[in-house]
Amino acid sequence: MGKGIYITTTEPYSGKSIVSLGLMHVLLGETKTVGFFRPVIPDIPGEEKDNNIAAVLRYFEVPLPYEDTWAFTGSEVIMLKNQGRTHEIIDRIIEKYKRIEEQFDYMLVEGSDFLGESVAFEFDLNASIARNLGLPVVIVENAALKTVPQVVANMQLAFDSFKDRDIPVLLAVANKADPASLPELTRRLQEGLGQQTVAAAIPLLQRLNSPTLGEIATALNARLLFGKDKLQNQADHYLVGAMQLRHYLTLLSENCLCITPGDRADVILGTMQAQASVNYPAVAGMILTGGLMPEEPVLNLLEGLKDLFPVMLTGYNTFEVANLVGDLPSRILPENSPKIELCISTFEKHTDLDRLGKGLHTSWSAGITPRMFQHMLVKKARRRLQHIVLPEGNDDRILTAAVRLAAQDIARITLLGDPAAAEAAFQRLGLEYDGEKIRILDPATAAQNEAYAHTLYTLRKEKNVTLEMARDLLTDVSYFGTMMVYAGDADGMVSGAVHTTQATIRPALQIIKTKPEASLVSSVFFMCLPDRVAVFGDCAVNPNPDAAQLAEIAITSADTAAAFGITPKVAMLSYSSGDSGKGAEVEKVRQAAALVKTKRPDLPVAGPIQYDAAVDITVGQSKLPGSPVAGQASVLIFPDLNTGNNTYKAVQRETGALAIGPMLQGLNKPINDLSRGCTVDDVFNTVVITAIQAQGIS
Repeated sequence: MGKGIYITTTEPYSGKSIVSLGLMHVLLGETKTVGFFRPVIPDIPGEEKDNNIAAVLRYFEVPLPYEDTWAFTGSEVIMLKNQGRTHEIIDRIIEKYKRIEEQFDYMLVEGSDFLGESVAFEFDLNASIARNLGLPVVIVENAALKTVPQVVANMQLAFDSFKDRDIPVLLAVANKADPASLPELTRRLQEGLGQQTVAAAIPLLQRLNSPTLGEIATALNARLLFGKDKLQNQADHYLVGAMQLRHYLTLLSENCLCITPGDRADVILGTMQAQASVNYPAVAGMILTGGLMPEEPVLNLLEGLKDLFPVMLTGYNTFEVANLVGDLPSRILPENSPKIELCISTFEKHTDLDRLGKGLHTSWSAGITPRMFQHMLVKKARRRLQHIVLPEGNDDRILTAAVRLAAQDIARITLLGDPAAAEAAFQRLGLEYDGEKIRILDPATAAQNEAYAHTLYTLRKEKNVTLEMARDLLTDVSYFGTMMVYAGDADGMVSGAVHTTQATIRPALQIIKTKPEASLVSSVFFMCLPDRVAVFGDCAVNPNPDAAQLAEIAITSADTAAAFGITPKVAMLSYSSGDSGKGAEVEKVRQAAALVKTKRPDLPVAGPIQYDAAVDITVGQSKLPGSPVAGQASVLIFPDLNTGNNTYKAVQRETGALAIGPMLQGLNKPINDLSRGCTVDDVFNTVVITAIQAQGIS
């Protein structure tokens, strides 16, 4: 077998994109590089690039020119087939595939869409390609509107056909299935296909099945009047506004697309006001039909409300628009990250990834890449769901990350803030959240407020804190969130998107306090470099640690690295290597390295050592010959905060490395700090590592 896998389907509109995206994410968590290839792409008028290829290349940052990722269009294949030149199809596909295969550790190949020919030809073409490329297959069946016996029979027929051709089937996916049938469908598929094939049933998800306003605008060749920033809104339903407003308003539903003639000012303005009202569900957008532009006064009113949702104008009449929208299939567009992430999380949730991994025949690469590391983190976080409190529930980045975290079943979230303001922000951002997984709590009215005040008073009364002062402190969301963690009402806290590091850490030191074996709190960043992950410490907390503190930071950071799957090789950094340098700062590092060797003889450690000697094997072996750390350090300990903070930021900016952290070490319970310049990804990653800490692995 070759070093790849081939995704094929049994019929059109199977939704195999969800499998492609999910598998790509899984594979990049297991091996360094994964290439993507489509032997045959569909002919879609007006589109320069195949959507599936564009989505994978963009989201996963696959370093391939678009033109290298496919061999034929559907019309070219049909022409060659009709001319009796089928062998040319296979020859060219193999040639293009092999060119890409040489560049990657593993290949993901997505089979053709239906070409307008017979089902038998489609099936035989994909089977022939998979066999000639030497790849096992994934079969995707469209289970929508089918009974369990029908799906099982169709899948068994396809499975047997591949088996007769000596093509292994590693995964069989029944997609778009009735959610109520999932357990029975998975069980019966597994019984029929045997233990060598993993069976999975994925439910029909409305959020994946609904087109975005951008897709609808393209399909209708519509002119966008307002709402350019919200074209990612998804239309789950549509409603024709041809009745009186009082009747029309009663029919509005969540994420509906409103279709009405452009001269119906009453329906247009009524819909806009309904969107602004908390008494009506959120509207996805509006299409004005018949090419009728609203009159100037109405347009002026619309312009003042233009941020509510997209409004577009089309020349089609109302009936035509309703039919076109009703028949429009949803696609996973490259820029639609929420849909892509939903595909990935849904695939992983409903597929036995451990069994699938054992069946993948590949040559895995040594080492751990950034994407492998991130995949490992998410996998660890999901093992035992933790409850994380985010005190800054009024920040858009926090809200966006919270929805991602909950959607991917990484953590349960409590947001601190005014529930009405948070609800309005979610609506403004176009985000839907699961109230079972995300709770919004107002500290000012929380039932536990008084109990927390008494506990805080008891903890701090020796520091002259009165009960009234304790109540006042709890109006600070950082104190309230920390008390939630202390009381066991949350497993960890992440803050700092709005507040300073001191505002986050001070309550933790006063309430959570350090572990018995720790004399200080320190921090590490996981630096996801292009080809490896390194641990940098301490870059966020201790300004100028002495030798003993530096040794403790090194030991704690090495243990953190090991807990997160990174083999610790500790470099105690300085401006000289070995015995060459003199001075107080070099001596401090030398003493710290000696203390580490004494306290933890099991840890490979080198110090003092310069940064280049720590990470470059040639430089390292020239300056410290025979050192097990020089040139291959994975844990880099900086002598002071000034050096560490500037270095991590310089590496991050100059190399494009992802910096996950800072993760605080030494506290009894996990509290972690964000930078005020953090991104949504920073929030997401910091919550992930906090959840892992809360599981007790570090």
